[in-house]
Amino acid sequence: MTAGFEMWDYVVFVAYAILILGVGLWVSRDKDGHQKNAEDYFLASKSLPWWAIGTSLIAANISAEQFIGMSGSGFALGLAIASYEWMAALTLIIVGKYFLPIFIEKGLYTIPEFVEKRFSTNLKTILAVFWLALYIFVNLASVLYLGGLAIETIMGIDMMHAIIGLALFAAAYSLYGGLSAVAWTDVIQVVFLVLGGLVTTYLALNTVSGGEGVLSGFSKVVEAAPDKFHMILEETNENYVNLPGIWVLIGGLWVANLYYWGFNQYIIQRTLAAKSLKESQKGILLAAFLKLIIPVVVVVPGIAAYVMVNDPSIMANLGEAGMLNVPTTDQADKAYPWLLQFLPVGLKGVAFAALAAAIVSSLASMLNSTSTIFTMDIYKQYINKDANDKTTVNVGRISAAVALLIAVIVAPLLGGIDQAFQFIQEYTGIVSPGILAVFILGLFWKKTTNNAAIWGAILSIPIALALKFLPIPVFEPWMHQMGITTLLSMLVIVIISNIQNKGADDPKGIPLTKELFKTTPLFNVGSFAIMIILTVLYALFW
Repeated sequence: MTAGFEMWDYVVFVAYAILILGVGLWVSRDKDGHQKNAEDYFLASKSLPWWAIGTSLIAANISAEQFIGMSGSGFALGLAIASYEWMAALTLIIVGKYFLPIFIEKGLYTIPEFVEKRFSTNLKTILAVFWLALYIFVNLASVLYLGGLAIETIMGIDMMHAIIGLALFAAAYSLYGGLSAVAWTDVIQVVFLVLGGLVTTYLALNTVSGGEGVLSGFSKVVEAAPDKFHMILEETNENYVNLPGIWVLIGGLWVANLYYWGFNQYIIQRTLAAKSLKESQKGILLAAFLKLIIPVVVVVPGIAAYVMVNDPSIMANLGEAGMLNVPTTDQADKAYPWLLQFLPVGLKGVAFAALAAAIVSSLASMLNSTSTIFTMDIYKQYINKDANDKTTVNVGRISAAVALLIAVIVAPLLGGIDQAFQFIQEYTGIVSPGILAVFILGLFWKKTTNNAAIWGAILSIPIALALKFLPIPVFEPWMHQMGITTLLSMLVIVIISNIQNKGADDPKGIPLTKELFKTTPLFNVGSFAIMIILTVLYALFW
């Protein structure tokens, strides 16, 4: 076992890079006699099939923050972190059945566009600016930082050079091709992502078992660290503040999941690009099933690394490579890169390609959505209302390039963050409750007014900050803060709406019918299957 890359690792990785760039540029080419228009660039000509939507959703979602951050959380606190993945499967079903029909019926390009149709241009602009800031300074910057950290750990390349390399790789095809290039390359990225992740999981478990196989390794991991296999943490657990027991299932995690999967532009955009609503719902179902297996790829390796590090006999067999960049409780995010050192020649290239696929696909998705929001909700609204398709597409490319440049500058400043996945969730959770309150009531309560929505969104920030910094023990878990902030924001919206409209429906309220939410037998059966599997998983690891 050796740290660093051998020739065949470089061959595999370079082949992967050429494949992604080749496919991305090929699907981006302009067809004979047709110049790329806004629908082509931002919504892939509304032509995506279900399997491209499902895989693209996962590729956009699974990034360095999962591979690095969630493995780190697996190392530090165990399988309980998998609640993010398993509850996301259930959330996707809710989004597919109740949110998508409304979004697709309205023919949206962006989520802020829905806000304009339901509420007002002012609120749309407020949220568009917020999302641009969040994508650039939190999402893009954190993915670049974690990706740079991984490359520095595995290959010894300077972090800044690694960050620039990742940025250029993502830009090479996504800026030119738009959502079409992103979505179709995501299909390939997911193959690498899952294959490489499973290879790493196999290696970790096989190492723990002393070469006796995966099942034996898993049994030994459970036996060596039984406290790492509880989904519901007790209050006495030191990690309760991050995953507060039963409240994970019935409290604040629903805020994070519904906001992320239902109202997050870089996630929902590929569902808006579907051939039809039914095709989009089938894609959602595929993504939900893939979500069930993601913890095997990103959480289990972190737990296995914890067992390896704390077993002197295993560490002795790892040789000098095992002593390099060893993860600790204080530096848990080193767990996944540390494991990659021990893969055989060739497979190390596959696993690294998987990590790169996760990073680059998320960067590409975020860039495309950032450019979509800026172009459609800011540029066309305030700067050039009469912009033609050529101008619109060019502005999309330029705005994506500027966003990427800013993120590259900000990324190194995030150094020193441990358990980055938890950090990102916690600080996104300050602003997501107010937005969730606005959308949920805007979609399903016809009395919601524009002024009430604006005040609900604005007041949610001081409410969240007050709950965060008040010295009250019950508010200490940040998931509690998210849940309570959402309820209080909704209460503000309900009170102001009733005062303003005196109980009458708002003129822009959305008429809802049973037919609108009718789903196919395939979607219904698949949804029940997912719920049964989730019940079994939580019963096994409660």
